[in-house]
Amino acid sequence: MYDLLVLWDWVGFAVRWLHVVTAMAWIGASFYFIALDLMLKPADDMPEGAYGEEWEVHGGGFYHTTKYLVAPARLPEHLTWHKWQSYSTWLSGAALLAIIYWVGGEIYLLDPTKADLALWQGIVISGGSLTIGWLAYDAMCKSRLSETPTLLMLMLFAILVAMSWGYNQIFTGRAALLHLGAFTATIMTANVFFQIMPNQRIVVADLKAGRTPDAKYGKIAKVRSTHNNYLTLPVVFLMLSNHYPLAFATEYAWIIASLIFLTGVTIRHYFNTMHATGKGPHWTWGVTALLMILIAWLSIAPMRDTDEEARPLTAFEQRFASAEGFEAAYNTVLGNCSMCHAREPSFSDHMLWPPKGVVLETEADVARHAQAIFLQAGVSHAMPPPNAVATMTDENRRAIVAWYRDATRGTP
Repeated sequence: MYDLLVLWDWVGFAVRWLHVVTAMAWIGASFYFIALDLMLKPADDMPEGAYGEEWEVHGGGFYHTTKYLVAPARLPEHLTWHKWQSYSTWLSGAALLAIIYWVGGEIYLLDPTKADLALWQGIVISGGSLTIGWLAYDAMCKSRLSETPTLLMLMLFAILVAMSWGYNQIFTGRAALLHLGAFTATIMTANVFFQIMPNQRIVVADLKAGRTPDAKYGKIAKVRSTHNNYLTLPVVFLMLSNHYPLAFATEYAWIIASLIFLTGVTIRHYFNTMHATGKGPHWTWGVTALLMILIAWLSIAPMRDTDEEARPLTAFEQRFASAEGFEAAYNTVLGNCSMCHAREPSFSDHMLWPPKGVVLETEADVARHAQAIFLQAGVSHAMPPPNAVATMTDENRRAIVAWYRDATRGTP
């Protein structure tokens, strides 16, 4: 069990790294092509059917790009498809979600103070909500709302706000914001897989058959790409939010997440306008700053403070609380970790909330975070920080390891 846990943690690390690499590739390509599309300018010597061209210089070379509104008269033999960046980002993200929030659901997904759910129920809600979100969004895009793009965007924002609130009624704070990011990323990747790529394949097939492609397919793809462009920055924020308790562990976390989507719109509007006209609207920075000030103000509302003593231990917590060596491990945590990981930290006057929102005061707290304690303070010396406390001995760490091994003995 010990070796498998360490191996599993490294699997999670590897998948997270893959997710970061592929996301960088997807975001970079997306931002580049949006900027390129907006910078295109007409020229007198463009080929027939061309919409615009752009000259660029990078890495000591010059690049000349020409865009066709529908397609060129002759399809070149070599055609690069930009799709795998999106697919690999979503697939690695889905795998990471399963590793952290499904396998480790008792710790990171479920919050018994919000909803009394079995782990399988939480997993069904987690996965099912991602599918439902795409179906609702896709139906809106195919309805009459598509004729009014602004109203369509407002309806999409309303759905995102509703999901932000809904996730926060069920899941832990960090899981709620992460799932909102996954919800949005699913819409973005599904746009590529179900709309953008199929429409481009239709255009290619028409060209190969000698038919003139219908311009509507390009318009549909551009609308979906534009939506993806405005959703990208909020998704990045939500994927990183688990590192910041002020974002996910406050009373108004769902409002904070909703406002982040508005900052994504204002920031992208600035850069999109700048690429198109050469000058961005500076008022967008003022609006973004005001939104961030509002977010900061909301974040200082009291963090969720539950009465852990009054709540009975869950079956998961009871297994660790009743294991041999729990008392020694619990006393070690209280003596070395709780000054920071407390509902009201006492380590420093500047520390207002526990790091990452992790509280380690009651028996239920310690039992709930057993795996993290084992990895951070048992088999590694990550916690506590060397400058924070000097009393954590090797004997203390061995006590944590012995307790965790006993609690997990016989666990598959």
